[in-house]
Amino acid sequence: MVKFNDRPDRNSIEKAVIPAAGFGTRLFPASQVVKKELFPIVDRHGRTKPAIVEIVEEAIGAGIEEVAIVVQPGDRSTFETLFKQPPKPDLFRKLKPHQQEYSEYIQELGKRVTLLIQDEPKGYGYAVFCAKDWVRNEPFMLLLGDHIYASDLELSCAAQLKAAFDRHQQNIISLRIFPGDRIHQSGGSTGTWLEPGTLLSLTHIAEKPTREYARQHLRVEGLGEDECLAMFGIYILEPQIFEYLEDHITQNFRENGEFQLTSCLEKLRSDRGMLGYLIQGRCFDFGIPENYYQTVIDFGNL
Repeated sequence: MVKFNDRPDRNSIEKAVIPAAGFGTRLFPASQVVKKELFPIVDRHGRTKPAIVEIVEEAIGAGIEEVAIVVQPGDRSTFETLFKQPPKPDLFRKLKPHQQEYSEYIQELGKRVTLLIQDEPKGYGYAVFCAKDWVRNEPFMLLLGDHIYASDLELSCAAQLKAAFDRHQQNIISLRIFPGDRIHQSGGSTGTWLEPGTLLSLTHIAEKPTREYARQHLRVEGLGEDECLAMFGIYILEPQIFEYLEDHITQNFRENGEFQLTSCLEKLRSDRGMLGYLIQGRCFDFGIPENYYQTVIDFGNL
């Protein structure tokens, strides 16, 4: 559990955004009654909790002051119940002391959580755009709503990326090494090493490229013949990203019927520069049935 008085000192990145307004169609029919961000996981302390709590803890543990969760209008009350309302007295009395303590902790966590509404399901890029007025004119952290993370270091995965941003003060995305035959499941990128094996200056970002495209356009020096750099799921971005998203929305420029983020990331990279940081840790994408199954098995045992 992250204790609030143990968080790193305040710094230039104070806000994080977590989009959680998707339908979770790959997890249907379970996602019809339980939002995928609320699917249960068991953490390394043996606590069973909704995945979104782990993601919020990831942000807060990295020194983030405020977290916004973007939700559908009909889901607001569910998230408010989790973060803003304590259990009913009869239930609370039945909890063991350590569960009562954690319940009170979640309510404290909730004081740092703002719920934002995505009025229509128009894609991931649109969900991010819904945080524009809340973020205001400052860099912010963006975390996927269906990924949880396990660091190989004392620093959490989000804290690793934030430390790199604090050093370089530039747009930066987290990366991992990914097999070429699975790169179509993720965004991919390439660039030139600034710190070999750790930090790159990115030269291209592509959304869910084919294996053939990755082999031709996303080669990275030092990686295996069929290895790529894929998105890890955490970003730190300048507020200019909202300008590109707004331009796409105004012009109704959609990709696969939705407003996407990755093409706007590529424009941000081209205009203002972007770094890629290879995270030392593991990313669990539980938005796919077989991945969720494996997450439940592996995450709590790390």
